[in-house]
Amino acid sequence: MTARAIRSGKDVIRRTIARNRSAILTGTVLLCVHQLAETSVAVVIGVLIDAGIAPGRVPGIITAITALAGVFLVLTVSYRAGMRVLNIALQKEAHLLRLEVSEKALSPRGLRTDVTPGELVTVSGSDADQTAWFLDLLPRMIAAAAAVVATAIALLAVDAALGVVALVAMPVFFALAHAAGPRITARAVQQQSRVAAATALAGDLISGLRSIAGIGAQDAAARRYRAASRVALSAAMSTNRWIAVQRGVTAALSGVAAAVIASVAGWYALTGHITTGELVTVVGLAQFLIDPLTTLSGLPATAAKARGSAERVATVLAAQPLLPAVAPSSPSTATPGLRLRGVHHGSLDGVDLTARSAEITAVFAHDTADGDAVASLLAGRVAPESYRGSIEVCGLGPGETEAWLVAEPHEAHLFSGSIRANVVASSETVDSDSVRLTRALQSSGADDVVALFEHGLDHHLVDRGHNLSGGQRQRLALARALYADAPVLVLHEPTTAVDSVTEQQIAVGIAALRGRSDASTVVITGSPALLAVADRVAVLRHGRVIAEGTHRELLESDPLYAEAVAR
Repeated sequence: MTARAIRSGKDVIRRTIARNRSAILTGTVLLCVHQLAETSVAVVIGVLIDAGIAPGRVPGIITAITALAGVFLVLTVSYRAGMRVLNIALQKEAHLLRLEVSEKALSPRGLRTDVTPGELVTVSGSDADQTAWFLDLLPRMIAAAAAVVATAIALLAVDAALGVVALVAMPVFFALAHAAGPRITARAVQQQSRVAAATALAGDLISGLRSIAGIGAQDAAARRYRAASRVALSAAMSTNRWIAVQRGVTAALSGVAAAVIASVAGWYALTGHITTGELVTVVGLAQFLIDPLTTLSGLPATAAKARGSAERVATVLAAQPLLPAVAPSSPSTATPGLRLRGVHHGSLDGVDLTARSAEITAVFAHDTADGDAVASLLAGRVAPESYRGSIEVCGLGPGETEAWLVAEPHEAHLFSGSIRANVVASSETVDSDSVRLTRALQSSGADDVVALFEHGLDHHLVDRGHNLSGGQRQRLALARALYADAPVLVLHEPTTAVDSVTEQQIAVGIAALRGRSDASTVVITGSPALLAVADRVAVLRHGRVIAEGTHRELLESDPLYAEAVAR
């Protein structure tokens, strides 16, 4: 089953199991051997008592002890070997799922999904890992069932009534687990979605803290996060409450079953129905029975959480691309770097905009919604049928611009790895261009970030770069965009999280690096420093380009522009 056939979480689970059949079979057999060996421990001890200790026969004692040592050797080796096979398969499958989700999320053709970038990070991380849990859950469940059956058979050999109790217990536990499973799955999906949303909101608030403080909205932002956090907490409590109830009921029943078996065996021993060794065997099996029954009761709840993660993974893998698939084309050198003609989308009302080669074109929007709409269009986050007009990059239409345009948003999305790997956007850092890397770091002001750490470019970042400040993350994201050295570069508010001095240095750096004959740069910004270094500024108002000129010319000729920039 390929990624294109994925429609639901069940499809993801089936494919996960199918492509790890060999590992699951091997691991299941080895875990079943382990459980059977565990079951036989009580039996061997009972035989030891009846055949050796009770009659005082030394050879019988030696034989039983040797057999017991062999059983422990088998159960130890089988468990270690089985878990090794399953853990290797689990890690490889989690890696494959992470790669698949990341490939979809990072596709230049975009993704038709309501999942936010922050949630995509969670899906490609913890959700992919939890989906792979099925490679461990299924063998454990089969092995636990085998242990219950083996225990029941051993008890039947001692007394039919005792074996019947164990055999009846297993379907009861399966029924209870099955009844609770759907509710736990539904709540787990809801919990993971709300936790991911709260995490994404926290990241957005941190990255935009400077802007939030600038408009005095700290209290509103804090209230919004508290509300999202409470919703996530409520969902987590609901899930855990159902899991606790299910596990509590089944744990109590398993204890009752074991107590009943041990009590009946004790009565049988007193009345002479069974020997002392058989009593020890029955009590040992009754105590052992608690473990597989508890496993059978607990695994469905864990499987329900993994099922919820599989549903979220399927949401991404089943999502269709925003932009159509087209054959690769070569850019036209006769056309401008970027052109928008009569574009209508959101608040945009027939925008005409041209960014020429060898120019830095700034776009200043009186209404931030206009700037956001332009940024979304140029970043490929809008489906072709969702806007009117035409967008061309080096003469190429939608879906053809993958190798020619880089659009970097002001939200800095970094991944776990070294600073170097984040900037060159590859794990293959050996072949990175050191000169181009140095220039990108200097032009973005990220060289100061690198200098803060003992290991420099090899300093490790956690997921989303949360061990850096918002300004540091933004500078590294800008360095990554500059390092790409694309024929057309689109930057959306690249300096919102840095101070004014650093902002001025970045503006000069961008102008120096991108001011060459074969490059076009579009900066959607309200920063006076960036507007000042632009070759041309296009002013958006009411969804249209109402004026164009240099920053100085517009300051002198457009009072509204001068007032907005000064503010």
